[in-house]
Amino acid sequence: MQRWTLVLILILATLGPSLVIAWVGGLSIKALSRNPSAAPKIQTSMILAFIFAAAIAVLGLLFLYHLFTST
Repeated sequence: MQRWTLVLILILATLGPSLVIAWVGGLSIKALSRNPSAAPKIQTSMILAFIFAAAIAVLGLLFLYHLFTST
């Protein structure tokens, strides 16, 4: 049972931020194609979203590592 919990946490910790990064990337390209002159603002927002999504993934994986080593 505990192993399945760890597997579920690993899947959520990697799948969630991956989907966010894909979604933000797709929408930013769509926004750039509509308004190329807003590229600096869009790029800044896109990079910040990528950083926050990656931070969530790292925190989830650290939490998983902590659970794995404590059992």
